[in-house]
Amino acid sequence: KEAPKATGMLKQLVSSKGLPVPCKPKDEGRMLQKDQLTANKVYNSCKENEDKGVNYEYGTVWRIVKDQRIDVGSVSGKFVAREFPEWTGSNSLLHDSAGVVSVRKGSTSGFGFTIYPGGKNGEAAKDLDEQHLVVGRILEGMDVIKSLNEIPVVTSSKVNYMGLTGGPSVSTAPSRGCFYGGPMYCNENKPLQKVSIYATGSL
Repeated sequence: KEAPKATGMLKQLVSSKGLPVPCKPKDEGRMLQKDQLTANKVYNSCKENEDKGVNYEYGTVWRIVKDQRIDVGSVSGKFVAREFPEWTGSNSLLHDSAGVVSVRKGSTSGFGFTIYPGGKNGEAAKDLDEQHLVVGRILEGMDVIKSLNEIPVVTSSKVNYMGLTGGPSVSTAPSRGCFYGGPMYCNENKPLQKVSIYATGSL
């Protein structure tokens, strides 16, 4: 009730019909002919299936930061050429317990959502409160969330690659602004094993 638009969009994404979203504009600016042909193929395939709404079928869990966040909703390849939705709204709900579900405000996070696993890191919850919009809560299956929270992930930022090659010692940790499809280091905290969504639905 406090975020009807965002909640409604998420409900459509978990439904079989999906969320109606147009294809991104055709990319005509590729330098290499091979790249342009690939871009054209992706665009044409998108237009052929534009009548089918985007859903989470075979989407994946793309980032897990233990005790801080579980990021879900990297959609499958057939939807990658769709325009990202705009998550708007506001409410006073907080990431105050395990199982809170939220979406990142704006359009930078694609179709994804975040599950707060409920760790002791108060700063992580504060960041989510500032950047995200709470849209729900896990009612059943917290044992699955606990298992996801423990999955091994990529931790390359612990290695100072520049220092190993004689360069300066710098931190390579991903920024808090990292989001799916974003720039460098967004591969950090990616699960070492693929975690896919088999099926979704709405009650």
